[in-house]
Amino acid sequence: MAREAAGRPPEETLSLWKREQARLKALLVDRDTEAWQRDPAFSGLHRVGGVDVSFVKGDSVRACASLVVLSFPELQVVYEESRMVNLTAPYVAGFLAFREVPFLVDLVRQLQEKEPGLMPQVLLVDGNGVLHHRGFGVACHLGVLTELPCIGVAKKLLQVDGLENNALHKEKIRLLRAGGDTFPLTGGSGTVLGMALKSHSCSTKPLYISVGHRISLEVAVRLAQRCCRFRIPEPVRQADIRSREHIRKTLGHLGPPAPGQERSQAQSPKACPKGGLGEAADP
Repeated sequence: MAREAAGRPPEETLSLWKREQARLKALLVDRDTEAWQRDPAFSGLHRVGGVDVSFVKGDSVRACASLVVLSFPELQVVYEESRMVNLTAPYVAGFLAFREVPFLVDLVRQLQEKEPGLMPQVLLVDGNGVLHHRGFGVACHLGVLTELPCIGVAKKLLQVDGLENNALHKEKIRLLRAGGDTFPLTGGSGTVLGMALKSHSCSTKPLYISVGHRISLEVAVRLAQRCCRFRIPEPVRQADIRSREHIRKTLGHLGPPAPGQERSQAQSPKACPKGGLGEAADP
């Protein structure tokens, strides 16, 4: 989701961002708040949303922010909105939200005004939640500002609080056998910051799921798994596909493709043994 922009903000800006993160973090809710979250079958959950930001190839400023809403459990797109944006705030590790979240909040508020009946009941975010340097990543930031349950879905491990992508971590990944298998991401502080999830039986790369807002980790992991047709949960996958397509239509070319995105949306991914999806199909 993130791409670095040239330059670094002055220290006074970083101090302001830290204070704002701390203020918003005080509003974070890391437990289930909705009736559907307490139902093993997610009865009452009808709409799941996904957000993503894709970049114009070779450009660290121009990007496309996308929001999609899918029916649940069918996972069919019922709403989509993509718009070109200029990310003028520089990328600084740990402060991605200040670069991207304002545009995502605008998309959510626009949907609330235009089609309130299609508002998602939960958002899956391409990024981290409490698995973050200060325990307040982009999924937390977006959740608090929109007051929606949010789940952080990251493709790479953010190495914070002693978490390392070392030999032990890789061995734990190797021991994930079936789709739905997990292991906790326990930091050096003893806090469980998230879960590594083997989201698909044929995927060799786990996802890193963390609480964003108004949801428990256990429910976040189960719902992320339920939303997976391929490696990436469908709300995030569709937001990524549609943001890249919007760039192509608007500017005539694509941003750097995500793994597996070289094929068009209409093409079928290559099958892996037993009818699953191979790593090549993991966008």
